[in-house]
Amino acid sequence: MNEQKWIEIEADRILRLFSNSGAQIVQPAVLQRADTLLDLYGEDIRARAYVTSDPFNGEMMLRPDFTVPIVKTHMTGLTGNDTARYAYCGKVFRRQEKNSERVSEYLQVGYEIFDRTDVIKSDTDVFCIIKKALGDLPLRVATGDIGILMTAVSSLKTTSSRQKALLRHLWRPQRFLAILEKFTNEVSVSIERFDGFQAEKSFANQAKEIGLRSKSEIIERIENLLQDSKEAPISTTELDVINSLLKIGDKCPQALVKLKDLLTDMPALGSAIEKFEKRLSALDNANVDLSSIDFEASYGRTSMEYYDGFVFGFYSENHINLPPIATGGRYDALTKHIDKGRAIPAVGGVVRPDLIIQSKGIEDND
Repeated sequence: MNEQKWIEIEADRILRLFSNSGAQIVQPAVLQRADTLLDLYGEDIRARAYVTSDPFNGEMMLRPDFTVPIVKTHMTGLTGNDTARYAYCGKVFRRQEKNSERVSEYLQVGYEIFDRTDVIKSDTDVFCIIKKALGDLPLRVATGDIGILMTAVSSLKTTSSRQKALLRHLWRPQRFLAILEKFTNEVSVSIERFDGFQAEKSFANQAKEIGLRSKSEIIERIENLLQDSKEAPISTTELDVINSLLKIGDKCPQALVKLKDLLTDMPALGSAIEKFEKRLSALDNANVDLSSIDFEASYGRTSMEYYDGFVFGFYSENHINLPPIATGGRYDALTKHIDKGRAIPAVGGVVRPDLIIQSKGIEDND
C-alpha cells in the first residue's frame, strides 16, 4: 500500500472520531475570497497563499487554512443557536520558500467548537479530542495563552494608541520588542526636532505627494508622533513584567507559579491567570498529565494572527524536524471581526495525517 493511501485511511479515521464526538461534518470551498483574508492578515498573506482571479468574484485564494471559512459558514448560518461543533477534512495550500522541503499542499482534519456557555470546557474538549486522535504517538506537547500577554499589554499605564500599536504587532516578536523599547526609552531627537512647527508648513512647498500616502495622511502621522513624543515612557517596572512574562517556559504547574509571581507588580493579570489555572484544573480532571506538558508564554505568536487565548501544538519526539503534527487555539476575536461586531467564543484544532504517517515511519508497500 502506498503512502498516500495510508494518509487517506488515517484522515478518515480521525474524521470519524470527530464526527462521533458530536461534530457536524462540513466542507468549505477550496477557493476563498481573497479580500477577507487580506483584510485579516494584510498583504503578508500573499507570500503564503496561491492567489488567482475570478471574473465575477475578483481575487480568490486557494484556502490556506480552514478556520476562516468555518467561521464564515457558522456566523452566516445561525438560526438562533450559537452553539455548534464542526469537523472537516480537505487540502490546504501554502506557498513555500524556494528549495523548501515542506510540501505546498496537504490534508488537514479539524475540529471546531462555537460555544459561549463554558469556554474552559470548550478549550479542554478540543485539546483532548485532538490528543485522542493522535493515539499513543510519542509526542512533545506545547501550550500557551496569548490572552495573558494581551492582558499585560492592555494593562500598561500608557496611551491607548501605544497599547494598540503593541497589540497589532503581537505576532511579530522582534517588531513587538522594538516598539516596546521605543515606548520605554526617552523621546528621540528625530521626533523632538519637529516640535514647535506646524506640520502643514513642512509640506507647503512640496510640488507632489510622495508614495501612496496623501499629504493629509503624512501630516496626521507627524502630528501623532509629536503628540506621542510628549507622553511619559512606559515604566521600567512594567517593562520588567512584560520581559519576565515573555521568558516563562516550563511545565504547566511550575509556569503557573511563575505567572502568579508577576501579580505583585501587575495585579491586572489576575483574571487571565485565574482562567489559565481553571483550564489546568479542567485538563487535570480529564486525566491529562500536566507535568508532561510545556507552557511557553510566547507560544503561538508566529502562527496565524487570529489566536487570542489558549494555544497548543503536538510535536513528534522521534522526528524533531517535522512541523507540528497538530495545532490549535482560541480565536474569539475572529468571529467578531468576520461578523462585523457579533462575537461567539470559538476554539479549534487541526491534525495533519501525513505527519502522523511520517512519524510512525510507515513506508510504501508496508
